[in-house]
Amino acid sequence: MARHKLTDTQWECIKDLFPSPKAIGRPPTDCRVAFNAILWILRTGSPWRDLPEEFGKWRTIYGLYDKWN
Repeated sequence: MARHKLTDTQWECIKDLFPSPKAIGRPPTDCRVAFNAILWILRTGSPWRDLPEEFGKWRTIYGLYDKWN
């Protein structure tokens, strides 16, 4: 699935657009992994529930997508 992921150079260009993790609460989801998951969904057209496990729980990724949107 490497073709659906951002390169290091691409990530360096956009990483500052994402909020920094909070100091308390649940461990944060890695923004890069979440963004790659969103790209996978958009490129493949698959339903959220079909998101591969390597990206984490689909509800978490969808929640971040909805929040960032």
